[in-house]
Amino acid sequence: MTQQNSILPQTKQRAGARAILAFLVGHWRRHPGLIALTGAWVLASTLAEILVPVYAGRLVAAVAGSGADRAAAYDAAMGAFLAMVALGAVMVVGRHFSFTTITRFTLQVMSDITEEAFARVQRFSADWHANTFAGSTVRKISRGMWALDLLDDTILISLIPSVVALVGSALLLGFHWPVMGLVVSLGAAVFIALTVVLSLNYVAPRARLSNSWDTRVGGVLADAVSCNAVVKSFGAEDREEARLSRVLGKWSARTRRTWLAGTTAGTAQLVALLGLRAAIIGMVVLLWWRGEAGAGDVAYVITTYFVVHSYLRDIGMHVHNVQASVNELEELVALHGEPIAVADPPGAVALEVREGQIAFEHVTFHYKGHAEPLYRDFSLTIDGGERVGLVGPSGSGKTTFVKLIQRLHDVTGGRVAVDGQDVRAVSQASLRQAIAVVQQEPILFHRSLAENIAYARPNASMAEIERAAELANAAGFIARLPRGYGTLVGERGVKLSGGERQRVALARAFLANAPILILDEATSSLDSESEALIQEAMERLMVGRTTLVIAHRLSTVRALDRLLVFSHGEVVEEGDHDTLVRLEGGLYRRLFERQALELARGLAA
Repeated sequence: MTQQNSILPQTKQRAGARAILAFLVGHWRRHPGLIALTGAWVLASTLAEILVPVYAGRLVAAVAGSGADRAAAYDAAMGAFLAMVALGAVMVVGRHFSFTTITRFTLQVMSDITEEAFARVQRFSADWHANTFAGSTVRKISRGMWALDLLDDTILISLIPSVVALVGSALLLGFHWPVMGLVVSLGAAVFIALTVVLSLNYVAPRARLSNSWDTRVGGVLADAVSCNAVVKSFGAEDREEARLSRVLGKWSARTRRTWLAGTTAGTAQLVALLGLRAAIIGMVVLLWWRGEAGAGDVAYVITTYFVVHSYLRDIGMHVHNVQASVNELEELVALHGEPIAVADPPGAVALEVREGQIAFEHVTFHYKGHAEPLYRDFSLTIDGGERVGLVGPSGSGKTTFVKLIQRLHDVTGGRVAVDGQDVRAVSQASLRQAIAVVQQEPILFHRSLAENIAYARPNASMAEIERAAELANAAGFIARLPRGYGTLVGERGVKLSGGERQRVALARAFLANAPILILDEATSSLDSESEALIQEAMERLMVGRTTLVIAHRLSTVRALDRLLVFSHGEVVEEGDHDTLVRLEGGLYRRLFERQALELARGLAA
């Protein structure tokens, strides 16, 4: 059951048609000039095409009825011919400039929606990112971006001109023969209605499901590729390929249904067009038989029919493209509709750090989906410049403590304050710029070492970057690399060892020079030499900063000013190492003795 559930589409949240329309119009309004210019060129080209059959009919009438006055017939034929050539030139010029204008417009809108979607995703909560496939998110954005390209082209360049051409042709025919205009109008209306009904009620639901599985394919691919080291370590290539094969099987079945539905809808549209062709040509033959239409009129009607047929056939494709584009935009628009769980309040001000004091004031915090709150009426103060260790078993509340300081979550009750300022009242950017974090598993960008170190301060000089690396004891191993600070570190820093990644993260923290420092298990899982280098760098980094150190290895917190021992969301013991280790039956003493015993056994072995 678990295996089956793991390949279900990740989310069913989608935007409705009204939300998608509002999203589209909102972006169009930003470029009214480009839309007006595109529309003008499209309209000129379309009107020219509508008028071509009129002059084609006049040309045939002049040739067929030349009689004795061939000179007059020649003049009439040449006039019609030149008009057709001029109209053709207008069509070519209009088409060319409409496409050059919409190219500029569409590229701008595609850039806008991609930047905005990326900015929004960046600001979603840590929980959102923890529960969402990165590959699926990328797929939603990229697929929506290209869907907008198709939607813009379809509506502005194709669908609106098609409607104009059909209405214009029906009016021109109706001016000569009202019944013919009625036949064309009713036939076009029935065809468009059939196309819309088939698209929305028959093809769209299937396309929506296949898009869900397309998103899932991206998620599974990214998940396996990003965790390739784990795949290799367990020799699990075949297992991952089988997992992808199951997802592709679902995707293939859903996509096949979508494509076959599109084929069936297309066939129904062709049948409707065949009926319209028979009605129009049959009607003009009847008019000719009754003497109400001549050879030129017949040529005019047949030529107009070919224009109408072409546009109607294209309308079927355009409606399908609009439906497909809307389906593919649903997930992207839904991203814009998702609330940002942790957002800056209106008028948020920048945090001003004077001493770096941190205070939890009657804090209650409840994780969504948990029956009981982790913290209940929790109060604690850490003085500016104090070095504090957070100790306790897994799940006791240490990591949540520092996340609340960073405002990665919002408290349920009470407040967390830095120098008396509620972290919810200040901008998140200013808050996090005041806090340097060195994580247990440092994540590096697939960029150069210099860029990774300078991520804390992008305008830092090369000398400042090198100085930060020296303080972090990273300069030595960087100097041994062939390209030095220009070395690309690989995705998430995979080209470096754990100790090297940790020292780069420390260099980043040195360069940030933030007044508050959080060290999250910064020496765990390292060899003794790397640990010694990192411990030495950490000692330098902590000087003059309010420092919080999360540690399971208690040897790393012995020299700190104060230790907070957490258990089930409460601080059950508090004091320095010497005080806590003497507490009879204390949790810290028990943890310390267990680690000392494990170390002794390891040395004996």
